[in-house]
Amino acid sequence: MNLENTINKASQILKNHNIPSYELDAQIILSDIMGVEREFLITNNEINISKKVVEKYDNAIKRRIKREPVAYIIGKKEFWSQSFRVNYSTLIPRPESELLVYKLISYFKNKRINILDVGTGSGCILLSLLKELHLSRGTGIDISSEAVRTAQLNSKKLNLFYRSKFKVVGIDDFNIERYDLIVSNPPYIALKDMKNLSKDILNYEPLIALKGGLDGLDLIKKVIYKSKHLLKANGLLGIEVGTNQYFKVLNILKKNGFRELHKEYDYNNNVRCIISTKTWFF
Repeated sequence: MNLENTINKASQILKNHNIPSYELDAQIILSDIMGVEREFLITNNEINISKKVVEKYDNAIKRRIKREPVAYIIGKKEFWSQSFRVNYSTLIPRPESELLVYKLISYFKNKRINILDVGTGSGCILLSLLKELHLSRGTGIDISSEAVRTAQLNSKKLNLFYRSKFKVVGIDDFNIERYDLIVSNPPYIALKDMKNLSKDILNYEPLIALKGGLDGLDLIKKVIYKSKHLLKANGLLGIEVGTNQYFKVLNILKKNGFRELHKEYDYNNNVRCIISTKTWFF
């Protein structure tokens, strides 16, 4: 069977199972199995593919039918124009997190800073910051040992191993060094909202990276409280928040002596990121 027919067949199967991005998913999965760019599939659609490739492809499509995210099927996800290794222990990097990275880079361009990433997962936020901030170094912490191992592998792949380190520890028990920037994409889904998540997320992504407690603010409160002790004078805290959490988080920040510098809206016009600094009088 040639490329065109193989992709069309897989696309139709995914479409029949109500996968919204059926054509794109079919292309990404096959290009990964074949080790080629998506453009190759389009410009060489008459090429015949081996039975071995077809068998691998069929198995991967069956996984996607069950709503397993493409990123887990192929074991990687692009973020900040880099390919990051991901697995069931790491949250899949989201475009919204790139908004936070972009804004934070503008604050620290050409500066030498020390960064802490709380709940680092795949390490995508910290490593993307370090990729742009060439003079800086950083630490990523996570309670998942497998997530930390994945972040370490990503740091080696991106040649950032010597400017980054990763530790298996929770924010409550972390008291090492002081930082110019603390960044976090903490679990912020409220208990009542967990059931509304799509099957792609709820059945496959790590629940510890999603559950934020009764109101979704448990980990956010911990990160903010600990940050006031771990940040240097004039240090910044960049944190992602859930939909409709902005005013509650802003109040928590103020109570802990932080002043908002900037809020970043996501593609649905919700406040997704808050950047703040410690007030001098706290």
